Amino acid sequence: MSFRTQPPAPARPNRCQLFGPGSRPAIFEKMAASAADVINLDLEDSVAPDDKAQARKNIIAASHDVDWGNKYLSVRINGLDTPYWYRDVVELLEEGSERIDQIMIPKVGCAADIYAVDALVTAVEAAKGRKKRISLEVIIESAAGIAHVEEIAAASPRLQAMSLGAADFAASMGMATTGIGGTQENYYMLREGAKYWADPWHWAQTAIVAACRTHGILPVDGPFGDFSDDEGFRAQALRSATLGMVGKWAIHPKQVALANEVFTPSEAAVAEAREILAAMEKAKAEGAGATVYKGRLVDIASIRQAEVIVRQSEMIAG
Repeated sequence: MSFRTQPPAPARPNRCQLFGPGSRPAIFEKMAASAADVINLDLEDSVAPDDKAQARKNIIAASHDVDWGNKYLSVRINGLDTPYWYRDVVELLEEGSERIDQIMIPKVGCAADIYAVDALVTAVEAAKGRKKRISLEVIIESAAGIAHVEEIAAASPRLQAMSLGAADFAASMGMATTGIGGTQENYYMLREGAKYWADPWHWAQTAIVAACRTHGILPVDGPFGDFSDDEGFRAQALRSATLGMVGKWAIHPKQVALANEVFTPSEAAVAEAREILAAMEKAKAEGAGATVYKGRLVDIASIRQAEVIVRQSEMIAG
């Protein structure tokens, strides 16, 4: 372990982030009643330019009027290359209720992007005397974003989560695909005449997970565009969870249950993790640094893995 220890990520469930456009207030109550851990009300891609101002008003009203229960309430603002984003921040924090937890910043390309939003958020909070400190989430959606991913992860103490936005990322990288997430038809290996499809998002996800874990941020997988393909979504989510991501976006309500299923540790996994911890406690009491559990070696690294599973389970239950 490095002398500079790895900070823990925020201790809150983030299995599923359900997205909905701010221009459709009729669905807000349904979103609040969903099983998603995080609600992302959108002012960006899903809202037409002529509807931006009204969508902002809808979200502000909903922050006062809708019972969001224990949901983590996030709002995706417009990109910093647009004329909308500063009004998004100012009006949300001047007129919105303290129920707003987080601002999501799209298309982040460098640490300075975070600095700009952080500075504006800090000024409005001070001016309005807001009691709740707003957190930030960023979306990596460009070649610049992935190239600067570690400096972005270290950019602000407000930063709690980072997501991969597959569609804009693919466009920025010049990838020959129109699919949003999942395997791609032409990205395959060939062996003995048989095709084997690889995961074109794997390297970017791994870079995001490493940057997030280094700086104590939640790494989150982004959208899976084909909401008619449950098994494709599940496969993508399982790969993401295996890599260390804590959750995934839902762009359709039916994807919420799928995300929760994958990112909730199973009873068997939790039971095994607790048994590993108990076995290691017994080994330590006997002066040993490792032991054998079900025919395999377990040691201090095994403890850390088991503790992650147990903590996830306890957070979700709590």
